Amino acid sequence: MSGISILILTKNEQQDLPGCLDTMTWSDDVHVFDSMSTDRTLEVAQRYGAKVTQRVYDNESTHKNWGLAHIPFKHDWVYQSDADERLTPELIAAMQHAVRHAGDCVAFRVQRRDYLFGTWLKHVTPSPFNIRLFKPASIRYERLTNPVTRVDGPVGELKAHFNHLPFSKGIGFWFEKHNWYSTLEARQIMENRQGQSGFSVVSAFTARDPNVRRFHQKELYYRLPFRPLVMFLLLYVGKRGFLDGRSGFIYAVLRAIYEHMIALKVREYSDKP
Repeated sequence: MSGISILILTKNEQQDLPGCLDTMTWSDDVHVFDSMSTDRTLEVAQRYGAKVTQRVYDNESTHKNWGLAHIPFKHDWVYQSDADERLTPELIAAMQHAVRHAGDCVAFRVQRRDYLFGTWLKHVTPSPFNIRLFKPASIRYERLTNPVTRVDGPVGELKAHFNHLPFSKGIGFWFEKHNWYSTLEARQIMENRQGQSGFSVVSAFTARDPNVRRFHQKELYYRLPFRPLVMFLLLYVGKRGFLDGRSGFIYAVLRAIYEHMIALKVREYSDKP
């Protein structure tokens, strides 16, 4: 018995899902949570013996929260994955050890390694840890996209990693996906500003309420001049993305383009009467 259930989020993932499921065969409770795929995703899932639940996707947080609340997991612990991710043997062993010796922990952060053109983006990738192993009742997600994970209880940390292949479907698909993401980010920014008091640089650093302080800190970042350039310099110079070679440079440029897309859409929404 594995003691860990698996939750894989999918939407038209016939290409990447087999590679993901190949690394999940150690679990006796694998669930594919599908957003109404129109390709052979369900056929792939069923061939591997995974249980399938389908739901129309609305936004990332609501979708994930619904899945955690309604999917009948066999085990107390769940590992959440996307189809373009691959578990490593070291991570599987680390997770099984962690749930047996969890103590008060209700979730664990897991290291992530992103790859572009076969190169591990060791330096330029901005988020080396993700909360992926958890007890569902202790987790909830917030924000329309790139959700914030709220955990009700102590969080541990695993040094082992999973591999992430965000460019497995090509650069064109990356642009399509991030065009949609940038729209959601822009909507989130506009939504955050509704009902909030005017922006204050001072409040970004001195507000006693952490939620108020976080709002002003985000607004400070969103209002930075030349924000795409700032992002590029942060990743390529500040995080030493140049050490990742050509792939590090390309990734830093792509992230700058993404920031520019968000900024343009915020301006577009702001100019609407």
